[in-house]
Amino acid sequence: MNNNQKKKQPTFLISIIPIILTIAVLAYSVLVLDISIHIPLIIGSIIAAAMAIVFLGSKWSEIEQGIIESIMSTMQAILILAIIGALIGSWIVSGIVPTLIYYGLKILSPTFFLVATVLLCSVVSLATGSSWTTAGTVGIALVGVAKGLGIPEGLAAGAIISGAYFGDKLSPLSDTTNLAPAVSGATLFDHIKHMFKTTSISYGITLVIFTIIGFQFAGKELDTSSLNSILDTINANYNINPLLLLVPVAVITMVALKIPAIPGLLAGTGLGFIAALLFQKTNLVDAFNVLMDGVTSETGHAMVDKLLSSGGMMSMMNTILLIMCALTFGGVLEKTGMLSCIAETLLAFAKSTGSLIFVTLVSCLFINILTGDQYISIALPGKMYKDEYRKRGLAPRNLSRALEDSGTVTSALVPWNTCGATMSKFLGVATGAYWMYAFFNLLSPIVSMIAGFTGFTIMKLEDDPSSEEYKEKLNAQS
Repeated sequence: MNNNQKKKQPTFLISIIPIILTIAVLAYSVLVLDISIHIPLIIGSIIAAAMAIVFLGSKWSEIEQGIIESIMSTMQAILILAIIGALIGSWIVSGIVPTLIYYGLKILSPTFFLVATVLLCSVVSLATGSSWTTAGTVGIALVGVAKGLGIPEGLAAGAIISGAYFGDKLSPLSDTTNLAPAVSGATLFDHIKHMFKTTSISYGITLVIFTIIGFQFAGKELDTSSLNSILDTINANYNINPLLLLVPVAVITMVALKIPAIPGLLAGTGLGFIAALLFQKTNLVDAFNVLMDGVTSETGHAMVDKLLSSGGMMSMMNTILLIMCALTFGGVLEKTGMLSCIAETLLAFAKSTGSLIFVTLVSCLFINILTGDQYISIALPGKMYKDEYRKRGLAPRNLSRALEDSGTVTSALVPWNTCGATMSKFLGVATGAYWMYAFFNLLSPIVSMIAGFTGFTIMKLEDDPSSEEYKEKLNAQS
């Protein structure tokens, strides 16, 4: 083909074929070969690039530039994730995370077991930024307690997952909470604050539902043997001190004061580092090594060791690479025009703001079901609809919120999704037995959709302090 020949515009068929083939490769890799999805995503990128070169006349140099631009657009999020790895390590070795868990486990009671489970898992997930860590540690213990109380395992798992995903969704330490604003053009803390407006509604309803359900288990004796074992082990290995809670309070205060994410998280890491030296008497070399390599807990208690073995910048490398692989695939589709073609086809059904948000929510759910990966369900729709939100005068935080309200939380409801499979494996409860009780995960996209159609909390570009439109509006008023 002549290099000077005008590049062809992709049709919907040409655009959708790479996605279908990539989904097939992903499904075979995950369900049959049981391997990570990094390489399958690269294979999908190769398929998309090859089709663009052969059928559309695209040049490799252009495609390569698209990949670089796609990854560069999330470089802030990638830097934040690396810092978060160091922060988690410092917060574990300093006793901050153990203290949060210790006091959280103290709030359990039979009557309010379910709602207390939601609250406890929320605290742990907010502190660690990981729904997986929460479910795989305190979640396992709570399922055991539920069995002793005669509470159905599916119901207990639904409470655990609801709390775990609430914390994961709002924690600045979460990878998906960083990815969503990165691909949509919002800032991390603006995204969290905007998301809280709808998330708090879903969470409040969830707490009410579990409180009502919990009354039927009133008067039953709580078997706390496994929980006491965790408490005793944490207490024996860490100096549990309420003063340590001042560190996360300080980080929350920095968020409220609108301090940018990177310096705020670096400050949180530094405070954790100092706390480790003062409260846990950690030596200087070990404290520095934890920032890089994380903590390897050796208490002798399997569950505690699993819970508190985490952190370090190196622990984030797998997630960072996965995000880069997903964005490589997205970058190829975006640069070649395939993503725009698919988006335009879907956006034909989105005439209003409400229908645009609805299409975004459905796209995230659809990709979660087809690809089995929450990162792709956030990255692809984020890139597909980013320009359209701006064209319609909507602040990027509306898109980032919709991505999390569906992409993050619905992943745990799909049995073959990496999140659904992991939750089921950790808790020992089939996805089909808990999904109807994961009220927070079910309510989040519904509340987000209602907000879209009613205009509740929807922010216009001209009202977004971080936008050029807002600055122009201020200049015009002055």
